[in-house]
Amino acid sequence: MEYEIVTLEEKIAVGVSARTNNTSPDMGAVIGGLWNRFYNEGVYASIPKKENAKALGIYTDYAGDEKADYTVFVACETAAEPEEDSFAVCRIPAGHYAKFIVRGDMVQAVANAWQEIWRMDLPRAFRCDFEEYQNDDMGNNAEIHIYIGLKED
Repeated sequence: MEYEIVTLEEKIAVGVSARTNNTSPDMGAVIGGLWNRFYNEGVYASIPKKENAKALGIYTDYAGDEKADYTVFVACETAAEPEEDSFAVCRIPAGHYAKFIVRGDMVQAVANAWQEIWRMDLPRAFRCDFEEYQNDDMGNNAEIHIYIGLKED
């Protein structure tokens, strides 16, 4: 699976969050529930100062590697942290990331990409990884950029 190394500035993301892990039997329901709240319960529409309207799936606060607990956010980038406490806030750290571009069915393409990423020998930092959804096409024309945080030299 091809990728490029990119350097990103810090980003502020605002949305909803939950704690889970990849081996939990309800992981899919937890993450799916966040996406439902984000779009269908008005979270996205009510986020102030949206810098970049693209939806983000963020994985952070890892307790270890990809098998350990982590916090997942469904969010979008904002210019600043909101003044009210009704949102979860995540700071995506500046640094080097492996950037993968995935195309296809939104759900299946992302799931397949993560399966491949987990098998790769990347020098992962396990600090923060995220998906940036370039469009809202759920069918075969979705484009998703996946960023994997890398260890700094």
